[in-house]
Amino acid sequence: MATSGKSVIVTMRKDASSSTCGRHGRNDRLKDEVYRHMFRLESHRPGAECDLAIALLRASIAADAEPAGRRERQWLKKICPICLAMIESALQSEDHGHQCAQ
Repeated sequence: MATSGKSVIVTMRKDASSSTCGRHGRNDRLKDEVYRHMFRLESHRPGAECDLAIALLRASIAADAEPAGRRERQWLKKICPICLAMIESALQSEDHGHQCAQ
């Protein structure tokens, strides 16, 4: 009987955390994508400025789609000015056309 009780508890924990875990996992993936493209831009990879802008838009859309996306919007308010400055700086220093790598 103790074994079945444990499986019920494990099932309840999985059910309780699945909706928040999926949302947090998606938000973490979007943040990782933004940071990855920031590093690519710092490394002067072709198309990184466009990819970073697209990643920011994805994160913004995801934050607005969630009723409880306040934390993500706060993060975006902090990171967007940094990313914008990086993108503008990269575009000013480029001598060739601007193409997206995606």
